[in-house]
Amino acid sequence: MPEGHTVHRLARTLDALFGGQRLGVTSPQGRFAGGAALLDGLELVACEAWGKQLFCGFADTRGAAEPRWLRVHLGLYGAWTFAGQGADVVHAIGAPRRRIGERESVPAGLPAVAAGPDGGWVPPAPRGAVRLRLLADHAVADLTGPTACEVLTGAEKAAAEARLGPDPIRPDGGRGSPEAARAAFVERVRRSRVTVGQQLMDQAVVAGVGNIYRAEVLFRAGVDPLRPGRDVPAETLAGIWDDLVVLMREGAATGAIVTTRPDDRVPDGDSGRPTRQNTDGEPGAVPRDASFYVYHRDGLGCRACGAPVLTKELAGRNLFWCGVCQA
Repeated sequence: MPEGHTVHRLARTLDALFGGQRLGVTSPQGRFAGGAALLDGLELVACEAWGKQLFCGFADTRGAAEPRWLRVHLGLYGAWTFAGQGADVVHAIGAPRRRIGERESVPAGLPAVAAGPDGGWVPPAPRGAVRLRLLADHAVADLTGPTACEVLTGAEKAAAEARLGPDPIRPDGGRGSPEAARAAFVERVRRSRVTVGQQLMDQAVVAGVGNIYRAEVLFRAGVDPLRPGRDVPAETLAGIWDDLVVLMREGAATGAIVTTRPDDRVPDGDSGRPTRQNTDGEPGAVPRDASFYVYHRDGLGCRACGAPVLTKELAGRNLFWCGVCQA
């Protein structure tokens, strides 16, 4: 499942490719035909991310009606595929990509496009079960396999956002100021006996954190993931929030999750389950087996103390930690 930094990059990409344009919106698969009809022919006026949720605002700028908002949650299997005319289309995120997200973020050229009778660009046919297609004069974006895809009013969008925790990537954290966002996170974790490791994966506690950031930020803080939230000191939680702000904003800027400090980036072989990143294969990128302290490193030694990295299932996801450094 893409973590929050990926969805923020998606919002920027969609805005760069389609912002300010009237779009053709269809549902080649047919499952979103009603929603697509509500957006077809409107102008894309905003693209926002809040944690793992993407909100795209569409409006008829010739009228006074409020925007309609497309809400997308990719979930485990969702992906966006882009194609277009000209290299500028794909360079919106730094390099040619077919998909954006940890699951299939591999460098690739644009899908083949054809020339029409007048020499103009012809978008490629939809591939697979495309839930939603956004089409402009020179670019197309296809959405497949999302967990959620719906059209909301402004009030419904606000209600959806109110259910989410603060987002470390948003400039104000989604709470009006960085200080208020940090305080909201600390207060929410400390009022519960649920383990801090489980709470970090709760999007109502903090929006955008996934399994990688959860494991890595707790290691960096030296916190046992199985410790009840209410037993973690407030100053420690504030430090975790500040660390998430730095790490996740860097991830949104680069397209990769790198949590190791420079002196600790010594490749030592991974456990055979590589995690693809947007920067895989790019010159100068930190290699995958030097990017993480504990994530997917069960069976390997802790980078700090050499003790075996531990793993167990927690709330349906694998948890990774060092029993010595995070005692």
